[in-house]
Amino acid sequence: MPGAYIVTGAAGFIGSHLSRSLIRRGGQVVGVDNFDPFYERSLKRANQRQIEDEASRGSGTTARFEFVEADVRDRRAMEELFERVRPEGVFHIAAMAGVRPSIADPAKYAAVNVEGLINVLEATRSCDCRRFIFASSSSVYGNNEKVPFAETDPVDEPISPYAATKKAGELICHTYSHLYGISVAALRFFTVYGPAQRPDLAIGKFMRLIAADEEVPMYGDGSTSRDYTYIDDIITGVLASYDRVARAEAGFFRIYNLGGSHPVGLAEMIEQISRTVGKTPRIRQLPMQPGDVKCTFADLTRSRAELGYEPKTVFEEGLAEQWRRQQGLRETGG
Repeated sequence: MPGAYIVTGAAGFIGSHLSRSLIRRGGQVVGVDNFDPFYERSLKRANQRQIEDEASRGSGTTARFEFVEADVRDRRAMEELFERVRPEGVFHIAAMAGVRPSIADPAKYAAVNVEGLINVLEATRSCDCRRFIFASSSSVYGNNEKVPFAETDPVDEPISPYAATKKAGELICHTYSHLYGISVAALRFFTVYGPAQRPDLAIGKFMRLIAADEEVPMYGDGSTSRDYTYIDDIITGVLASYDRVARAEAGFFRIYNLGGSHPVGLAEMIEQISRTVGKTPRIRQLPMQPGDVKCTFADLTRSRAELGYEPKTVFEEGLAEQWRRQQGLRETGG
């Protein structure tokens, strides 16, 4: 299947948006997902259908998209898939995500995020593919006191198993790049939001709670802040990073921040969501949770210079679009 891309985690939030964008660019996508019960299969099936709809536009056939249900922890399944497809490039988005759940089950996070990554890299190497995009996370910065966070900052003090697995993933990618000439971009995503956002993440969850007049949990005093990044901006950055990798020499390795570069405080975020939803929130204040960082803030100097990356979506506009789409799904039963 010449010219195909493999996208792991294709039925998830970021993976499904990415798959549709690759198809719109004229690519042929093989999407991989294992439907982990971290959240409902029906939500991922809805994402899969949207990719299939994108693939069928103008032709009435989904030939430009193939879906494979498989687990990145299954090394044989990865080897067989990659040998059959022989992809032009790989987007490794699949992962166990979330800081707090990683504290409850660190072994699973290590198995998926580290061992699974190695399986995908081994399959990439074996089929002689040399273009690899790795989804890392701003969590690797921990409670770095220097802001904004730059790719050159030390990231040796993660404060959750999730963050530790993502840092380990970057190191493993660097190793494979050095040993086997695979060109890699490791992308540190900063709190991604937008339509089809994972249901455990704060924005979509708070929208549902406020709309239903249920209590909104606020951990800490509301002063923690996150650099929220709209999904369309993230996908633009992912595609630009792939174009950079495609032009690079063998063994290229580079880390890039992909963020909005405008942190929003937790209390402010809740207030803005309440304005978007049109209801007053009922806030339940709770203690800070282990593993939560105080702030995230992306320094985009490198991404701007080398990728031409520039986030364009204002936070309030992104919230409005996510709420509009969230309402539409609820009304249609999607």
